[in-house]
Parts: sequence; structure tokens; C-alpha cells
Amino acid sequence: MSNDMISSGWDVLDASHEALRKAVRAVPADGWSLPTPCAGWTVAQVFQHAVGDQIGFAAALTGEPGPDFNPFDPSGVLEGVDPSSFMEDALARTARAWAGVDRSAAEVPTPVPPHKMSPWSGSAACGLDAAVHAWDIALATGRPSPLTPELARPLLKVAREIVEPLRAWGAYAVALAPAQGDDDVAALLRYLGRDPHWSAA
Repeated sequence: MSNDMISSGWDVLDASHEALRKAVRAVPADGWSLPTPCAGWTVAQVFQHAVGDQIGFAAALTGEPGPDFNPFDPSGVLEGVDPSSFMEDALARTARAWAGVDRSAAEVPTPVPPHKMSPWSGSAACGLDAAVHAWDIALATGRPSPLTPELARPLLKVAREIVEPLRAWGAYAVALAPAQGDDDVAALLRYLGRDPHWSAA
């Protein structure tokens, strides 16, 4: 991690931020309008949603304003926006907010139900959002999955804590049945309603 990137000090969150960075930086100039595993959403829309969610997690902790757009109704228009700066600004805000969290606190505020979680679960939930959308963007643009089994394991743990109520909001699709030979990454993706073998073709 280079010096200009702020570390949150939470391993799962930092690794998830790195996955999102990697996926976004690899999007080709003509890749923003491609379809993604999020039905009906382009790469640009998933990107805006992911950035907005990170700002939302930061705002829940710091009381700063949240995103100035609705992450659940992203425009998909990046006119006049430098994607890298837009993302880095959000990731820096989020990392700073989590770096300031008291690890011994019983719970911290989060923008997703139950709106209060243990510091570890909250930071991992923030990471889950970044990591799964990193996967969406990478797959949509023909890149390899940025998820590793080491990262998928803690993400699945927090997903099992928070995802069920979120499915009702449409934030996650219905879980897919596990398949033989699934590794930790595939198990996580299926739990989040994603086909590990999704392809744009």
C-alpha cells in the first residue's frame, strides 16, 4: 500500500478497499457502460453505488454528510468525474473514520441494519460492500476476481450476520445453492446471490 493511501487499521476493510481500487483502476475507458452481475446496472452505476456506500459508512461514524446522491439509484453518468479521485476521496474518508474507532467499544453506528454493530463486524461489513462490488466491476470488465479465499472467509462471516434483512431491500439477491467444489470465494458469492462463474458474454 503506497503512502498516499490511508490505512484504516482493519485488515478486512483495508484488503477490501485494495480490491476495489484494483478493479476500478483496470476499467478501460469504454468499459463504464458494460453490464455487470448486478442486473440492470452498468459498471458506472455499480461504481457510483460502491463509492456512495463507503461515504455512507464514514458518515455514520463521524456525523459528516453522507453521499450527495442516492447510492441505490445511481445515474451511471460520470461526465466530468475522475473515477480514481472520486473513489480515493471516499476510501480516504472511510479509512480515516474507521481508524478513529475505539476497538473496545461495544458497538458502533453503521448505515445498514441493525445500524449498530461491534467494531469488527462494522468494519468488515464496510469491507464486504467494497469487495463484492470490486468483484462485480472486475468480472464485468473481463478481469480476474479480486477476491481471495483469505478475504472471503471473514467477509462470509459478516455477511451471515447482516445480509438476510438486506435482501428484503433488494440490496442482495436470494442466496444460490452451494455447489460441489466451491472454494471460499464461490461460497461467499453464492451466499450473496451471485453466480461465481458469471460472464458478460
